[in-house]
Formats: sequence, C-alpha cells, structure tokens
Amino acid sequence: MTTSIADLRKSYERAELNEDASHAAPLQQFDQWLKEAIASEVPEPNAMTVATVGSDLRPSTRVVLIKGYDERGIVWFTNYDSRKGRQIAGNPYVALQFHWVELERVVRIEGIVEKVSDAESDEYFASRPLDSRIGAWASPQSQVISGRSVLVANAAKYGAQFMLKPPRPPHWGGYRLKPDQWEFWQGRKSRLHDRLRYRMEGDAWVRERLAP
Repeated sequence: MTTSIADLRKSYERAELNEDASHAAPLQQFDQWLKEAIASEVPEPNAMTVATVGSDLRPSTRVVLIKGYDERGIVWFTNYDSRKGRQIAGNPYVALQFHWVELERVVRIEGIVEKVSDAESDEYFASRPLDSRIGAWASPQSQVISGRSVLVANAAKYGAQFMLKPPRPPHWGGYRLKPDQWEFWQGRKSRLHDRLRYRMEGDAWVRERLAP
C-alpha cells in the first residue's frame, strides 16, 4: 500500500515558545536552543542551510556546519570560489536555517555576510584534520570535473607537496553573517505553531509574534 505524500501528518506537541519564557535577545535564545539540540543528541545539531541569490536572481541552498557564533554573528568556513562564495561576493544578503526535527524547532536567520579575518581563517584551518586540509586544496568546489579520479589525483598531489603542513589556500576561509532578523519556530498542536520574530529597530531588538 502506497501512502500519499499529501496524507502525511504529524502533530507537534513537544514544547511551546512564548514571549514570557523566551529571551529578550535573539542570540541568547539561539544559544539555549542550540545547546538543547546538542544535549538531546539530535543528528548533526550544528548543520544549517545557507541560502544565497545569484546575479540571475535564482536562489540556491546547501547545508554547511556552523563553526562559531557570538555578538558579531554566525560563522562558517568554505571555498570562496564555490557557487555560494561567488553569489555572496555579488549579493551579501544571506539567509540561514536550522531544523531540529526531533525537537520540532526551526531557527531562521537573515542578514549581511562578510569574510572573517585572515587570522580567524588561519586558526580554524590549522585545527582541521589533515585530510580535510588537503581536501581544501584538492577540490575545485562547484566546478565541473571529469570524475572522482580528479579529486584523488589532486589529493595525492597536494599531500606529497605539503606533507603534514598544508597552508590555508587563498581561496578558502570563513564567512560571518551579521543578523538583522531572527525567527524561532516551535511546532504546536492543531498547526497553531509558535513563531517569534526578532528584528533590529535602531540599536535594539524588537520581539514580536507572527501568525503561523
């Protein structure tokens, strides 16, 4: 028996999100939810979708891993020459999304992206496993290649060239998104979900409820 996709249903009843119990600052609310996701051992709690828009106005998404966050913004690392890197260079407005399915929670973050400092990129690159550092050299990310053999050959080439101390490639480093809008979504029964949006107004965050 085949189940129709349109007939798939789930009742969201794990938790609630209200103005009184939430933090006044979105970063603190995010910090709480991310730590709860990690403590709950959900699969890859640090995975987030990054949405960018190209010069052709076509949006694209991919999943990356958050590597840091503080008052300055949300940080991840990647190849600057990748599709997302080229799109960010042309349009720095980016959206992020975390989806912790088991906790029935979504966090959406929007803002402007800039590159982190060379020192920050160098420090993180040096902390990566050797295979990952070689991989940053070996993969011409988002470019068409003839087969996997290209990657294997490149990895062997750069492994022999750099041995145990590959430097950070000039085309690889970090991005930081400075949020100007956050939304926290908590699934609720009868599709009456909780949605709290934080938006920057002047120098202060304004918290407001959105209809689900």
